Amino acid sequence: MPQPGSTEERSLAHWAEQGRAGMEAFYALAAEDYRQMVAARDWAADLREHGDAARARVLDVACGSGKFPAELQRRGLAGAVGDLRVEVDLLDPSAFSIAEARSVLAAPFVPVGEHEVRIQDLPDDVGGFDVAWATHALYVVPPTEIGAGIARMVAALRPGGFGAVVHASETSHYMRFAQAFRTTFAPDATPFTTSEQVRDALGAAGIEPDVTTIRYDVGHPDRAVIEGFLQRCAFDDSVGLERMETEGAVGEYLAGTHGDDGYRFSQVVDVITWEVAR
Repeated sequence: MPQPGSTEERSLAHWAEQGRAGMEAFYALAAEDYRQMVAARDWAADLREHGDAARARVLDVACGSGKFPAELQRRGLAGAVGDLRVEVDLLDPSAFSIAEARSVLAAPFVPVGEHEVRIQDLPDDVGGFDVAWATHALYVVPPTEIGAGIARMVAALRPGGFGAVVHASETSHYMRFAQAFRTTFAPDATPFTTSEQVRDALGAAGIEPDVTTIRYDVGHPDRAVIEGFLQRCAFDDSVGLERMETEGAVGEYLAGTHGDDGYRFSQVVDVITWEVAR
């Protein structure tokens, strides 16, 4: 279970009905994350290749609010997989998130199972999946536990199964801002996990992944939206934008991201994929 006051616990507090306004502000910018990752590879081919003729079993790790399958649906996944039934187990420590994700699933996705746990706590008897993915999902897994989480994700796949983690690099906005915020306002907060640490964890699990790096910018003209986005990036709504702009490492970071058209944040994201040996 998350430690009291940890980044994990603060994240869970934001994945709740009372955090919906912050969630909406966050996705005003973060929706681009899902557009970019869906465009980055042929996910329909991954599902067709690793399922059987009738179905593919998917474990959606830290499913959040279901933005990734929703974007796949929007981009025409149903037509691309034909008659394939994509059976999804939703995993998240937040019951709110599981309900949100389940509510957006449509053909070809069919919700089958639910696991209200962290990936590192998933029972050993849950497995045999054709596909497991975690899309912008593992940031608050403590760096000391990401090895256990990735190992469990790998073990949940059947032989020949396909895994994918989409995660920001240490040079991305998400990581740079989180570190600056921690330095300035929350020195006791657990650091976010980076894509570099995910890749190291896969190596420790005996996996040599393929990695594609995508780069893009996000921004918004409305300061209130920017404030909500940044607060969600840190899972801390106690610090307003004006304080962020004027204090410490956060102020220095934000000064470098502001231009004539407002704030623009640069994302550097790794699409990390692998196949389990048969």
